[in-house]
Amino acid sequence: MEKINRSNSEFSNKLPIKIVQFGEGNFLRAFVEYAIQKLNQKADFNAGIAVVQPIDKGLVNMINAQDGLYTLFMKGVKKGEEIQEKELITNIVKAVDPYASFQEYLALAKEEELAFIISNTTEAGIEYIASDTVTMQPPVSFPAKLTVLLYERFKHFKGASDKGLTIIPCELINYNSDTLKEVILKYCVDWKLEQEFVSWLLNDCSFHNTLVDRIVPGYPKDQIEEYNSQLEYKDDLIVSAETFFLWVIEGDDELKAKLPFHKTDLDVKIVEDMQPYRTRKVRILNGAHTAMVPFSLLYGNETVKETVDNPFTGEFINKAVFEEINETLNMDKEELASFSEEILDRFRNPFIKHLLSSIALNSISKFKVRVLPSLTGYVDVHGKLPVHLTFAFAALIRFYKGTWNGQALPVNDSEDIVTFFDGLWKSDDYEKIARLTLQNKNFWDEDLTEIPSLTKAITIALEEIDANGVEAGFAKFQERIK
Repeated sequence: MEKINRSNSEFSNKLPIKIVQFGEGNFLRAFVEYAIQKLNQKADFNAGIAVVQPIDKGLVNMINAQDGLYTLFMKGVKKGEEIQEKELITNIVKAVDPYASFQEYLALAKEEELAFIISNTTEAGIEYIASDTVTMQPPVSFPAKLTVLLYERFKHFKGASDKGLTIIPCELINYNSDTLKEVILKYCVDWKLEQEFVSWLLNDCSFHNTLVDRIVPGYPKDQIEEYNSQLEYKDDLIVSAETFFLWVIEGDDELKAKLPFHKTDLDVKIVEDMQPYRTRKVRILNGAHTAMVPFSLLYGNETVKETVDNPFTGEFINKAVFEEINETLNMDKEELASFSEEILDRFRNPFIKHLLSSIALNSISKFKVRVLPSLTGYVDVHGKLPVHLTFAFAALIRFYKGTWNGQALPVNDSEDIVTFFDGLWKSDDYEKIARLTLQNKNFWDEDLTEIPSLTKAITIALEEIDANGVEAGFAKFQERIK
């Protein structure tokens, strides 16, 4: 078969460049390009994307070889039904490597219709590198590259206010846009750029914090023959993703007018404050993941899907989410329930094999951020311990013993944490194990023995897990703490 490109397809016309995107990896191509394609289809957005390779090595040559065309496969579960879709993505106009052609990169700043900067350069991408200068071709860091591009646009259009850009980073750090803006302004000081440029940045450009959520396994190398059999052309850039899609962007009515996602069926929320949505995701999606890992592995499951499909572990996670975690979140209860159902559908996705062992990395710090606020929040609201989250906490402590029924457990954490539990589990005094773990402020930033009845409950749970296993142990735990 012939490789897909614009000369052998119906998509010969290129769209005007309205978006410069830093990053050409799987996530952006399955997320942002998909979203912009929907805007083009449903809202006559007419936006083309110029993709910039943010590091020295990347996919620019492969993307240009296919004139920016590639196939996105989406698979998932919605309300119990399996969904499989595919779409040819057509909105990448060009891909630019600033290391190979810096002038081509600078030329993007002069595009008349350019309106947006979008990025995903990994969590480490928004960094300040003191050695970067305005004369480097290009600077090393992504914020420095962007500062150079913005400065070039400012100079070319003589500071015209209508040539300011809307900047929407998608890196997975909280306050991603605020952090990016701070680094850019630091470069302005370092490089002694004129105050007029700084004013243009602050007044005529806008920066928007975001939350993005979609699992993107990427190039399906293990099933590539199956994917290729569904195409009538050769595609070296196939990308696979789940069907779930959520994009939360901080913005106002002006941004809603610029990005009319209300004309599509995509779940894009443009809101004044995205932090409640971030908290929702961290507590429900990430919290359920972290809470399930120890007790589900001890039970005998290997994957997330097995966990939610199993009658016992599935009901356990369901109740932990709907009856405990959601009770601590100050959001519309129907919206929380709907989101939680979507999360459980994602957990059931048969097309993604999500190993519990791969989620087990750094479980102590994850529990502190993702689960502990729900546990303490439940106590604050109801004046008693949440049964499922408390038992999950005990299972976490038991998991760090490192072995279960003579088999090694996939404990994967920093040396000091592993050493602490190695020493702790030399004892068979469950009350001491519970108390010393809960007292460890290096883990929790607080003394958790001060939470009424928690030490006793964890002690009982540890006793029952070792004496009776997870399922029977949980039943006896519930009886003993009544």
